[in-house]
Amino acid sequence: MSDFVRICSQSELPAVGEVREFLVGSRAFCVANVAGNIAVLDGVCPHEGGPLGEGIIEEGRVVCPWHGYCFDVHSGVSQQDPDVRAEVFATTVENGELRAKI
Repeated sequence: MSDFVRICSQSELPAVGEVREFLVGSRAFCVANVAGNIAVLDGVCPHEGGPLGEGIIEEGRVVCPWHGYCFDVHSGVSQQDPDVRAEVFATTVENGELRAKI
C-alpha cells in the first residue's frame, strides 16, 4: 500500500512558475508550482531519463531540459506523445511539510 512521504518543507517549495528537484532516498521528484498549485511528478523524464526537476514551466506544463518534452502536471501526459507519461503523485501539505503519496 502507498504511503505519504515527506518531500520537502513548505519553505522549500518553488516559487510560482518554477520547478525544483528533491531527492527522497535515492529517488528524484519534480516539484512544480503552477499558478500557485503544487504538483509532484517523478523526477525522471519518461522519454529519455532527463531531470524534470531541472526543467521549466511553460503553459502550465513541466518541460524537460533535455529534449523539451512537456508534461501536464495533473495527468502526466506528454504533449509530444500521449503514450509517454510522467508519474504524478497525490500531495498534501501537513505541519509545514509537502508530502506525496508514493
